Amino acid sequence: QVQLVESGGGLVQAGGSLRLSCVVSPSISIFRDVGWYRQAPRNQRDLVASITGGKTKYADSVQGRFTISRDNARNAVYLQMDNLKPEDTGAYYCRADRPFDRPSWGQGTLVTVSS
Repeated sequence: QVQLVESGGGLVQAGGSLRLSCVVSPSISIFRDVGWYRQAPRNQRDLVASITGGKTKYADSVQGRFTISRDNARNAVYLQMDNLKPEDTGAYYCRADRPFDRPSWGQGTLVTVSS
């Protein structure tokens, strides 16, 4: 059974950093695409960053501040978030996709950035 478990969220001041982790079981290798999405209160869930075959993609709002990486040996995907801003506040969800199957989602981890 596929399971995605996020960790690393918390409360941080503006300008600070956090590193989110998502561990994928049974194996991240079965997924072609992995990514991070953010959902602020009363908003939809939007793409923050994704990685496909080593190629990365970022939302304009986080370009240059966030870095996504994938470690197949550890079955994990990470999101390094630097120079955080209050508008980065929200629940962050890990998502994994493979052909001919519905997306798999984690339960989310909350990030709060204070001004």
